[in-house]
Amino acid sequence: MKWQQALKDYQSYLRIERGLSENSISNYGLDIKKLITWLDDSKIHSTPIAIKPEVIQEFIYSIAKEVNPRSQSRIISGLKGFFNYLIFENYRKTNPLELIETPKIGRKLPDTLALEEIDQLIKAIDLSGAQGERNRAILETLYGCGLRVSELTSLKISDLFFKEGFIKITGKGDKQRFVPIGDTTIKYIELYRKEVRVHQKIAPKAQDTLFLNRRGNQLTRAMIFTIIKQLVEKTGIDKVISPHTFRHSFATHLLENGADLRAIQQMLGHQSITTTEIYTHIETSFLQETIEKFHPRKDE
Repeated sequence: MKWQQALKDYQSYLRIERGLSENSISNYGLDIKKLITWLDDSKIHSTPIAIKPEVIQEFIYSIAKEVNPRSQSRIISGLKGFFNYLIFENYRKTNPLELIETPKIGRKLPDTLALEEIDQLIKAIDLSGAQGERNRAILETLYGCGLRVSELTSLKISDLFFKEGFIKITGKGDKQRFVPIGDTTIKYIELYRKEVRVHQKIAPKAQDTLFLNRRGNQLTRAMIFTIIKQLVEKTGIDKVISPHTFRHSFATHLLENGADLRAIQQMLGHQSITTTEIYTHIETSFLQETIEKFHPRKDE
């Protein structure tokens, strides 16, 4: 079995059997391609079935010089999944990464925006142009509903259930969930739809897509990053801010205001509650206030 064929089969498995998104499949593929490229550059002729642990170990040593521990850990995890797939399909009996440990890394949490900073970013949007209303609706939706950027760009008009106060989201692995939407977010989406989108010439494939670019097509993930980057530069906020920052802020603010962690988990679309806990870090002072307010022996 050659590497390219093994990679193609693995990606088909991830798509069909695991139901992963195209973004996740692409990321897994990049990890395996790094190994393939290194083998070619090193003139090592070894197949996916025959490659030995010491060769993999040499590859890990080489990437350790180029990438940070977090990226190194991700690559090791991706390769372990690939070789576990080969074992599952009876191509191999052992995983060559079985004894390779991932580097120890601290739990990195993204920056959280204060409500004042979110307002500052939104106020920096130039509403004189047609894209201003769209960009305001985008930021309000990212923060108001806690969406992933891919969920935002693929949001359909037919997914909006404003009378019921919900929107339907298709998340990772095509899993669907209903997320509550507030009146403020609804107001700005409707403004965009009625004042801007209605006047656009829309591409046939994007008739039901909510947020469109100037050509009437679905916005790309990169465009959302660009919109936010430009606003951050305009406001001068000294934080690393991406579309995900709004999702993280959504969860953190809900938790700090007393929302149930399980409810936040459901809104974010996390399969595991431990994933939600990573997103929703809170200050020690808030934890102390929680104990003082809710613990039954607080006054003893």
